[in-house]
Amino acid sequence: MKKSIQWQLSFMMFLEFFIWGGWFVTLGTFLGNNLSATGAETAMAYSTQSWGAIIAPFIIGLIADRFFNAERILGVLHLIGAILMYLMSVSTDFGGFYPLVLGYMIAYMPTLALVNSVSFNQMTDPAKQFPMVRVFGTIGWILAGLIISFAFAWDSMENIAQGMLSNTFLMVSIASAVLGLFSFTLPKTPPKVAKGEKATVSDILGLEALGLLKNKNYLIFFLSSVLICIPLAFYYQLISVFLTESKVENSTAWASLGQLSEVLFMLLLPVFFKRYGFKKTLLFGMFAWMLRYVLFAFGNSGDLFFMLVIGIALHGICYDFFFVSGQIYTDTKAGPKIKSAAQGLITLATYGLGMLIGFWVAGQIGDMYLISENNHSWENIWIFPALFAAAVFLLFAVMFKDEKVEYKE
Repeated sequence: MKKSIQWQLSFMMFLEFFIWGGWFVTLGTFLGNNLSATGAETAMAYSTQSWGAIIAPFIIGLIADRFFNAERILGVLHLIGAILMYLMSVSTDFGGFYPLVLGYMIAYMPTLALVNSVSFNQMTDPAKQFPMVRVFGTIGWILAGLIISFAFAWDSMENIAQGMLSNTFLMVSIASAVLGLFSFTLPKTPPKVAKGEKATVSDILGLEALGLLKNKNYLIFFLSSVLICIPLAFYYQLISVFLTESKVENSTAWASLGQLSEVLFMLLLPVFFKRYGFKKTLLFGMFAWMLRYVLFAFGNSGDLFFMLVIGIALHGICYDFFFVSGQIYTDTKAGPKIKSAAQGLITLATYGLGMLIGFWVAGQIGDMYLISENNHSWENIWIFPALFAAAVFLLFAVMFKDEKVEYKE
């Protein structure tokens, strides 16, 4: 792969995740302060990610894989996203905001697969080349948080009170427009499937991989993956609100520490995987979920602030040790014929079904422990996902029989 193409792909990844990190982290705080949204309404807004993940395979399977170049669809979707983001920045009530964020996520979620397709199509050795491109996405997410906190201080207590978090949508709108236009300059990525070939719902959703669930071990893993997404949704939906109500300055920058830890623990994953095996790696990831929520429940922004920092930093273990390990396990169990279908199915089940349930539950628990406007009983809120993660931990520990899983770097 040419260096010039590598830099093109890296810039594409940078903007792709700069866009996501530039508004998704602070969404809960924006909704509560700017639009006076309830916990249930905040859950509805975050659930658009899951609806986007459910609808995305149809867009990719019916359009991108069959009729148009991936880079062109990527450009069109991000230009649509730029318009929707601008409209979101000027929204004044949740009723007007919700259709916009739903439309945006339906447009955005397919782009996660499209940027991968464009990248892989140019790579001669994806195992070595893709991580060097994908890491720029993590850098983009982190930089978005740093800009919000340090360059503009939109997440300061004073500026939040003045409604300035709406500027995050404007920033992302500009970035989306840039990526939309830039996408048309990317290397050509033609459709993968012949135009005359019929598309079935089974192919698009990866339903042919359902046969994997006949294996009891994989069924336990599959169910555990869906269930662990419930505490995961608590983190994404409530972390910004929690830090803001705890009076943590530069909260968006602190939240981006979780993405920084993803990079570190991604490097440690192969070592841990080879030394301790698949089951212990996943259990370690689940234990990290329990620990982080206990730290959130009993930490504070004063003398126990270090507990909040450790809880955020555990995100790398929580995510990498469970979800990345799970993708490896799914890949080895699926075999060459249904690898793509199996990955599509586990993604649909986790980011679609699992997190859809998780966002709803987080909204209900948030409203249950609302003391007054923008004031929650956070100890009670965080104990729920801690206990839920503990239950999933016990289910997996008891029901899953250890087996050797090959990890190839």
